[in-house]
Amino acid sequence: MSRRNHPLSGESARSCWVPAHCPDPNRRTGGDRRAAMRIGIIGSGHIGGTLTRRLRDLGHEVTVANSRGPESLRDLAAETGAVPGTVEQAARSDDFVVLAVPLKAVPKLPASAFEGRVVVDADNYYPQRDGSVPEIEDRSLTSSRWTAGHLEGARVVKAFNTIQAPHLLEKGRPAGTPDRIALPVAGDDAEAKRLVMEVVDALGFDPVDAGTLDESWRQQPETPVYGTDRDAEGVRRGLAEVRP
Repeated sequence: MSRRNHPLSGESARSCWVPAHCPDPNRRTGGDRRAAMRIGIIGSGHIGGTLTRRLRDLGHEVTVANSRGPESLRDLAAETGAVPGTVEQAARSDDFVVLAVPLKAVPKLPASAFEGRVVVDADNYYPQRDGSVPEIEDRSLTSSRWTAGHLEGARVVKAFNTIQAPHLLEKGRPAGTPDRIALPVAGDDAEAKRLVMEVVDALGFDPVDAGTLDESWRQQPETPVYGTDRDAEGVRRGLAEVRP
């Protein structure tokens, strides 16, 4: 299925934080938002494994990969029905690719495999794990902008980095549920961001437009929205109040 066949839901449009970046809520492209997509997930840890389970539960085709190779993914594949593959195979999935690996692993990825792909960056920068990255440390780059620089040509969108894996697994709720957890989504490519917001909504969370990749520092660790399970209004407020 083409990426163009995934319209933005009305709830997603209402959750937009930065009006200048809000997609047109009347823009419909005629697709079935529940139709199966082909998704790659690189990383089988807490977030990668959880997204594999949740997206398979929604009926999507998932190819999952990690640094240890397909053989190490047999148990996850047997549990979920996902296809174990190589990083290159996961990266070439038709609709989008989730990156859920330690940030220090990003420079080792086969960058050419991601060219033109929607890449959902679920990573966070943790210096104690990833080592020092001067450009992120001095805040000249957000971690997602740094990642996009290593995956030149990819359509990078920041999402799923603010929620704990058990909550991603268990706390999705139907649209309109009071206190539904909201997740910020940041990116430069409007179409790619619409797709990711649609997926966030389908997983049971309110998507909130958090601006561009350069603004994604607002959802990095140690910000008000990180790990706090706020609703949509709370996420908008947290994004607005945080300071560099």
